[in-house]
Amino acid sequence: MTRERMLEIVRFCFVGGVSFLMDYGLLFVLTEFVGLYYLYSSAISFSITVVFNYWLCVIYVFKGAKRQTTRQAIIFFGTGVIGLGLNQLCMWLFVAVAGLHYMLAKIFATAIVTIWNYVTKRKAVQG
Repeated sequence: MTRERMLEIVRFCFVGGVSFLMDYGLLFVLTEFVGLYYLYSSAISFSITVVFNYWLCVIYVFKGAKRQTTRQAIIFFGTGVIGLGLNQLCMWLFVAVAGLHYMLAKIFATAIVTIWNYVTKRKAVQG
């Protein structure tokens, strides 16, 4: 693995951590203070965070990504939609089926979706 790839992974993890905190915080606020059902809160917080994450990936994580084509942006957000579906499925499985608290379920769902995100979003922004 090259030094540049290692730095890219470190940047991706940093951006992912910031994005997770945003997603996790929004999930909590929307569920506990706004009173939304956890799956609605999860979908909203995830969607907002995908846009924020895209912006950070383009300007900070992936070298050369500033020259995005429309096709690359569509792929990036398309993978985000699939990631949303995966997130929602995991949230439902971990909460409704396994009986976990929704905030704990979010941690597990995020771990699964993160793998999907790195592989697909790297391809999307690098063409």
